[in-house]
Amino acid sequence: MNALPLFTPTTAPAETAPLSAPVWRPAHLVLTTAQKWLLPLGVLAFDVLFWQQGLGLNLALYTLLAVVVLLAGRPRAAWRSGYFRLVLAGTLLSCAAVAWYGSGAAVLACTGSLLLLWGYANQPLLQQASLALLTGLGAAAEVVAGLPALLVRSLPSRSTKAGRVGWYARLLLVPVLILGVFHMLFVLANPRYAAWAAVAWAQLGRWLAAWFELLSIGHLLFLVLGLACTAAVLLRVPLPGLAQWEARFGEFTLRRRDRVASFAVRHPHFGRHGFRTADLRKEYLAALAVFGLVNLLLLAVNAIDVQWLWFGFEPEKNFDLAQFVHEGTYVLIFSILLAMGIVLWFFRRNLNFYQPGLPALRWGATVWVLQNAVLAVSVGLRNYYYISNMGLAYKRIGVCFFLLLTLFGLVTILLKIWQRRSAFSLVRLNSVAAYLVLLALAAGNWEIWIARFNLTSDFKQVDYGFLLDMPGRVLPELVRYRAVLGQMKQITRDDDSGYYSEVIDAETARRLLDGRVQSWQQQQREQASWQDWTYADQSAYAELTALAKARPAKR
Repeated sequence: MNALPLFTPTTAPAETAPLSAPVWRPAHLVLTTAQKWLLPLGVLAFDVLFWQQGLGLNLALYTLLAVVVLLAGRPRAAWRSGYFRLVLAGTLLSCAAVAWYGSGAAVLACTGSLLLLWGYANQPLLQQASLALLTGLGAAAEVVAGLPALLVRSLPSRSTKAGRVGWYARLLLVPVLILGVFHMLFVLANPRYAAWAAVAWAQLGRWLAAWFELLSIGHLLFLVLGLACTAAVLLRVPLPGLAQWEARFGEFTLRRRDRVASFAVRHPHFGRHGFRTADLRKEYLAALAVFGLVNLLLLAVNAIDVQWLWFGFEPEKNFDLAQFVHEGTYVLIFSILLAMGIVLWFFRRNLNFYQPGLPALRWGATVWVLQNAVLAVSVGLRNYYYISNMGLAYKRIGVCFFLLLTLFGLVTILLKIWQRRSAFSLVRLNSVAAYLVLLALAAGNWEIWIARFNLTSDFKQVDYGFLLDMPGRVLPELVRYRAVLGQMKQITRDDDSGYYSEVIDAETARRLLDGRVQSWQQQQREQASWQDWTYADQSAYAELTALAKARPAKR
């Protein structure tokens, strides 16, 4: 392997196992001299960065340190993988997003990217992002499982340790006794020295009390977590199993001549391993009937949606738009996913090579896919009408990105139909698209955009409680548009029970905003630290301070 001695694989060669069921055992880990120094330093860094802290700069720094450790091993084979380079760029981008915004999407993208990076570095031939993620998790689990035995082996032997402790104890016993005697004499003879000694003993007592308080059960468990994370970063355990399993699949569907059709049944006259295959034409007719009938049904649904939603849609009086969007969106998305699954089922094997009816089958499936794309556009319009009438929310943004992934997935279904792509190829392409969408979500300042859109658009009502519950970096935007509250037709927030919404006036909304601003500023002054620092929080605090100073002058 092309790796520095510090980061070489740490498993011993596997012994030849008997022909029986495989038994899982923790990896046999070995620490190098450098790793023996870096492991406690890593635990200390983990404790300093994360103990009783939020997530922000600390997560970005820890991720960057982990990336440096990985790259220090010079994984030349991994560098030849385009997926490794893509995930490395995504890891650095998500690190920047965590330090900039500290949003939940950025934290998720950062941790996910780090696990993917470890998976691709472990097995550079991997292509599936999901398998790379499982490889990274599996390697971390192997390290954690083998860590107790590793620590026991790293300790000195009992006889050597006991001998050294006894030798140092005998060496220091006499000097300590002499020091104690002279200390007592000086305490009795010199009142000033006695006062200083009392202060020193009191300070030592407070330091020991703080130290024992620091070593609480929760803190000890947190240190164990830091030890596990640091060991997973430092130690490399090769896991080729998923990569070997993935190598069995290809990019294109191959014709199986031993089983002409997909409908295969056992027949006793063909021996133990014999099969009687159903006529491929019957499967073709079944697929053609499915595509034909469902195309007609979907055509009726799309015609209704195009006539109703696409042009001049106006909700009727007392029309429950929220229920219409929520229930309709989820059901239609499920129907699109089900349609994609049915296409994958029929085109999974030899129907791709049935020349007499392949053109009709392909065009029938293509029309169905295109009609599902029209259905996805209709779902997008439902989402758009909800946003136009009710405002932006996290789920609405999630639906938008999910529909983009759905449209991309429909395009890959067309590739399968016309290029005989395998399901493996489709999963590979869609997993990369899903990762890019996650990075896009991590890089967006969504809370600011949500607040700005909801307060500047002419809505019938605004859920102000939802805006006040957003992270503190949104507060300057709410303060900037506090005057807009007087123009709102209806302002709502959740009541104390959290199950119902109550209507409040503009003055009450302003008081709630001022209280939220004061509490957040006080929290920043008392609890904020460099570990959970983010640029957005710092900018929001400075902007709120400037707005508070400028408000009396405007009056």
